[in-house]
Amino acid sequence: MRVIVTGSRKWTDRGAVYGALETLRFHHGAFMLVHGACATGADAIAEEWFEILGRRGGCERVKYKAAWETRGKAAGPERNQRMIEAGADLVLAFPLPEGSGTQHTMKLAAEAGIEVRVIEHE
Repeated sequence: MRVIVTGSRKWTDRGAVYGALETLRFHHGAFMLVHGACATGADAIAEEWFEILGRRGGCERVKYKAAWETRGKAAGPERNQRMIEAGADLVLAFPLPEGSGTQHTMKLAAEAGIEVRVIEHE
C-alpha cells in the first residue's frame, strides 16, 4: 500500500498523525509512506513517526522535496503533482484553514481517483 501524507506546515497535532499512521499499519500492515519533505508540520511529524515506529514496523518511505530555490512558488504545486502522478492508494490529509498546498494535493488526488481521508486538528 502506498500512502501520501499531506498537511499544513503549521500542523502541530502529533497524536493525530501518529494515530492515523499507526491505525493504517495495524489494519493494512507495512506500507510505503510518501510525503513532501517539509521541515515543519504534518510532513515533519510523519517523518518522525517513520524514524521512531514505521521503519521498525517494516514501512518504507519516499520523500518528494520541492525545488524552491530553482522553481520559486511553482515548486510546491509541482511537487504535489509529482507525488500524485507517482500513484497512491490513499492520501491522509492534515489541513488547516489557512493553507493551500494541502488542499491542492487533496484536489489532485480526488481528480486522480485516489481516496482522501481528512484528519481534523485537535
